[in-house]
Amino acid sequence: MALREAASSGSSLLWPRLVLFGDSITQFSFQPGGWGAALADRLVRKCDVLNRGFSEENVKQHVPLDEFGANLESMVRYLQSVGVPAERVVLITPPPLWEAAWERECLAKGCRLNRRNTVVGEYASACVRVAQDCGADVLDLWALMQKDGQDFSAYLSDGLHLSPKGNAFVFSHLWPLLERKVAPLPWLLPYWQDVAEAKPELSLLGAGEH
Repeated sequence: MALREAASSGSSLLWPRLVLFGDSITQFSFQPGGWGAALADRLVRKCDVLNRGFSEENVKQHVPLDEFGANLESMVRYLQSVGVPAERVVLITPPPLWEAAWERECLAKGCRLNRRNTVVGEYASACVRVAQDCGADVLDLWALMQKDGQDFSAYLSDGLHLSPKGNAFVFSHLWPLLERKVAPLPWLLPYWQDVAEAKPELSLLGAGEH
């Protein structure tokens, strides 16, 4: 995800944007109780939270580990090239895989278990390395959800995607990383009691606008 400041232009009011990039876990984050929806609610009147997560975008649903790391780094470097510094970027690793539940999903679709939690861990480690190399923050869900050997099954709805409890877990750990990044953002548009009735445009667009 990346936070981009708004540019000022004449009397237009342009909102800063927090953009969420990812796959189905990101796409589903705007469902009721999702971590993306919680971010949008927390940041209302400060910035727009845009969901750009796309489910099943890869045809083969597999990217080799080296290619995954290279792709991720190229995305962060591209954001830097268009004015989004690394300190405004947060990378999020995949959560761990609950193999027993995901195997049941696979069997129901007529196929064998097609993922392993240890392999997911390799991709999570690659994500952490990219963040460190690029100077970005990282939320290592794979490690956090398994910390001290805890049972993480309740965080997943089908073994792969987040449950309501998993969404709450993500938000509770992601918000502290974001809070300091968005803290300088002002409250956009004044409270209704603070609007000058005679010339509301002065309150809404600023005294310096004409």
